[in-house]
Amino acid sequence: MPDRMKAVVLREIGGPQALRTERVARPAPAPGEARIALKAAAINRREVWISLGRYMDIRLPCILGADGAGVVESVGEGVDPALLGREVVIYPAFDWGEDPRAAGRDFRVLGMPQPGTFAQYICMPAGHLYDKPAHLTWQQAAALPLCGLTAWRAVTTQAGIGPGQRVLVTGIGGGVASTALLLAVHAGAEVWVTSSQPDKIERALALGARGGVSYREADWGRRLRSEAGSMDAVIDGTVGADFSECLETLGRGGRLVIYGATAGKPVAPPDPFRLFLYQLQVRGSTMGSPAEFGAMLDFVADRRLVPVVDAVYTLDDAIAAHRRVLEAGQMGKVVFDIAG
Repeated sequence: MPDRMKAVVLREIGGPQALRTERVARPAPAPGEARIALKAAAINRREVWISLGRYMDIRLPCILGADGAGVVESVGEGVDPALLGREVVIYPAFDWGEDPRAAGRDFRVLGMPQPGTFAQYICMPAGHLYDKPAHLTWQQAAALPLCGLTAWRAVTTQAGIGPGQRVLVTGIGGGVASTALLLAVHAGAEVWVTSSQPDKIERALALGARGGVSYREADWGRRLRSEAGSMDAVIDGTVGADFSECLETLGRGGRLVIYGATAGKPVAPPDPFRLFLYQLQVRGSTMGSPAEFGAMLDFVADRRLVPVVDAVYTLDDAIAAHRRVLEAGQMGKVVFDIAG
């Protein structure tokens, strides 16, 4: 049935178990859009939170998914036909706005309410399509968009990490953290990591980290500073009980960049004396602009950086794939192979 396609649809809240792989209408490109035959897509924790009902402004039913890569198959009115056959990666958001400092009021992520990438086809504005780095497989390219953009803004725009700096990436294992590690290493920084799992620290060492500590240990921030020296920057997506420990690792003029809060709010207030005496900076970071997305892809292509793919599933295995992300067992990205 050429007018139908396979897609992962969420019709009700219920966690990964509520996901259904269905046959739905294949979209047609509107003026200014192109239709992409997706070859691969990747899961972010955002999709798991949506399925659990732990996300703002949920609108169902929806086709989930923000990350995708594929081939331009058809174009709508006003789109250059030269795009046909182009291998692309999709910018995973809409309406960043004109201010490079922060996203605007209408900013939103692909995959809810707009139909997302967990499908065989998707229609997107032509301006959202960027050349796939030639050295990457489809699965590796699909692992990049949301986590790569988030990591790029945190590491580069907000933390200003460069050669010779010492950086801590917390909670190594997820897509953003593993990509932040790679970006910082390729930028010439000395990178340290935290995890509760020794095998993830070992994987991080193989990816170029200098060392790591368990955040289960008491006073791990002070111990890390004693062992490794003061950090110039911390890239953190957890917050929670470790917020003060992250600040404890920073030297004078250090930057703590927060891109998420998977462990919730800080359980204790930070030491205000350390904040002002060391002139520390705490910065929030969310996703990134189209310009940053292009810069991230250029950096990946130039340095031949390869994102970490943890496991590959088919769309028919959507429940199992989302459960792996929910259980935080992965090192890197969980990816859907759609081409097969």
